[in-house]
Amino acid sequence: MIVVHTLAACRAERQKLGRLAFIPTMGALHPGHLSLFATARKHAPHVAVSLFVNPTQFGPTEDFTKYPRPIETDLALCEAAGVDLVFNPSPEEMYRPGTPDLVVDVPGLTSILEGKHRLGHFKGVCLIVTKLFNIIRPDAALFGQKDFQQLRILTAMVEALDLPVEMVSCPTLRDADGLAMSSRNRYLSAEDRVRALSITRGLFAAEAEFKRGITQTNRLIATIQKPILEQHVNIDYVAAVDPVTLKNIEVVTGPTVLAVAARVGKTRLIDNLVIA
Repeated sequence: MIVVHTLAACRAERQKLGRLAFIPTMGALHPGHLSLFATARKHAPHVAVSLFVNPTQFGPTEDFTKYPRPIETDLALCEAAGVDLVFNPSPEEMYRPGTPDLVVDVPGLTSILEGKHRLGHFKGVCLIVTKLFNIIRPDAALFGQKDFQQLRILTAMVEALDLPVEMVSCPTLRDADGLAMSSRNRYLSAEDRVRALSITRGLFAAEAEFKRGITQTNRLIATIQKPILEQHVNIDYVAAVDPVTLKNIEVVTGPTVLAVAARVGKTRLIDNLVIA
C-alpha cells in the first residue's frame, strides 16, 4: 500500500495504476467504510482511499477540531483491506494559502434538509470532492446511502460537470442493534446510544406502516417522530422526499426517501430509508 501526502505524489502514483475505484473519507473508519472498500474491488482492480478531515464542510459551531483522527488505525485498516493508494494530505496542501476562493454548488439540492441546518456544508463537500476527483482521476467513486442527500448532490454535480466518474451507491450498513454506522457514533454514551435507537425504530415502523398500505407521508412522518420524541431526542427534521429532486412528497406513489436528522445529547445523527 502506498501512502502519499502531497498532490504531486498522489498524481505520480495514480499514473502507475490502471482502472481505479475511489472512496473519499474523513477517516475514523468503521465497518461501513470497509464494506465500501470491498465493493470497490467489484468495480476496478485498484482501490484508492482519501483520509482527510475537510475543514470547509464544518460550520463555526461544529466539531472540526474534535473530529476523531486515528490515522495509524485507519492506515492499518486500509492495508488489511487491500487498498492500493491512500491520500492523506494536510489542510494546507488541499487549500494552499493565496488560492482564490471557489464555490461549487448545486443550489436546488443543497439548500434543503441538511443544507438548511448546516449552512455551507454542501459547498464544502462539493468543493473537496471536485478537488479529489481532479487529483485522483478515479474511474468509479463509492458513497454510502446513509448520506443520501450528499450522494444525490454529488451525483448531480458529476453529471452537470461532465466528470468521467461512475458514481456507485452502496447500502447503509447497520450495527447489530440497528443503528446506522457512523464515525460520530463513538461520541455516544451508552445511555445516548439506547436513545439513538429510537431513530431506527421510527424509520422501520414507518416502513412497516407503508407496507400495510399507508401512503400519506404526514402519517408516516408522525410514526417516525413518535419513538424519537418519547426518548426526548431533539429532532432537526423528519421528511419524506423525492429521491431525485429531494422535494417533499405528500403521498407515496414511487420511490420515496424517509429522512431523519436528530441530536442525541451533543451528537447529531442522520439516517434514512427508501420505500417504494
